[in-house]
Amino acid sequence: MGAVRGGAGDARPAAAPAVETVTARADRRGALRERARGALLGLAVGDALGAPAENMKPSQIRQRWGRIEGFVTDDPVGTDDTEYAVFSGLLLARHGSSLTVAHVEAAWHRWIADLDEGPFRGAGFSERGTLENLRRGLAAPISAQHRHAWSDGLAMRAAPFGVFAAGRPAEAARLVAVDGTVSHDGEGIHGGRAVAAGVAAAMVAGTVDAVVAAALSVVPEDSWTARSLRRAVAAAQRSRLTPGSTRLGTERAVRSAVVIGGYPWTDLAPEAVGLAFGAFAASRGDFAASVLTAVNMGRDADTTAAVAGALAGALGGATAIPGDWSRAIGPVRGSCLPSMAGYHVLDIAELLTPAPDAATAP
Repeated sequence: MGAVRGGAGDARPAAAPAVETVTARADRRGALRERARGALLGLAVGDALGAPAENMKPSQIRQRWGRIEGFVTDDPVGTDDTEYAVFSGLLLARHGSSLTVAHVEAAWHRWIADLDEGPFRGAGFSERGTLENLRRGLAAPISAQHRHAWSDGLAMRAAPFGVFAAGRPAEAARLVAVDGTVSHDGEGIHGGRAVAAGVAAAMVAGTVDAVVAAALSVVPEDSWTARSLRRAVAAAQRSRLTPGSTRLGTERAVRSAVVIGGYPWTDLAPEAVGLAFGAFAASRGDFAASVLTAVNMGRDADTTAAVAGALAGALGGATAIPGDWSRAIGPVRGSCLPSMAGYHVLDIAELLTPAPDAATAP
């Protein structure tokens, strides 16, 4: 008679399950770190690719470059999107899930508002409005009461929260809303929540659909952000399934689904988030296709490409990013936030993910 499973006669080595558990844990943490590096490096790559096309129409992009297929400058560099993502990443690494609005407000003062650095440079209207309010002595959430609380300034820095809360979209959305309370309100918060949750899902998911579903799960169903995101993704899917469809046709379809023609501001959170998820869905998560689709649609191209890059990078990992694009990304220069100069997005990825276990044996 064979040994009874689990009984005294079981001849299996007692340590075998422990070996498997430790090894599996190390593999999982290694995979998370690879995806974390992909998410934040993808954000920086998308930002640098899109920066020259920021605020341009697709027709203007085609007239100047034909179609953007890579860096169009000899010295590609990110913008406030990357530097604010570093800012939020450092803040999150320090406080983790215990992050409070008071922590965020103090960091804005310590690292930005209270520094004697001359005029604030290189950021969007939401950041400028926030700083004006903080410097006047206003506190959160009153500090977010300015004319651009609906901007994509929170969405652009939301990826680190998804990296930290990998596999926990609701927690990523909660934390990014804490961060955003100092600078944003309403649709501005919704945009940040959608991106953070999408990245959190992409860190562990294997499909674009799962990422989109996670993003939609954390914003009100009847919000402008949710409607814009759904319309963009639906337009991308319809275009992909249309016989004879082209990249240009898909970009036009996605853009037409969400862009408010003639509106002068290109940093609307619902629009930028919709375009980014539309580019990601149209490309089925392929990194290069996702960011280039976002770039060539114009509008707030650095932010839409940064968000699309974070989603696709988290889904595919750092190895999904073309090597020459990755190698072009260096430490941030502090052109927007001097206090962030010298940090690399990969530093932030390391801080926000657990180190793989060194040992794989009991």
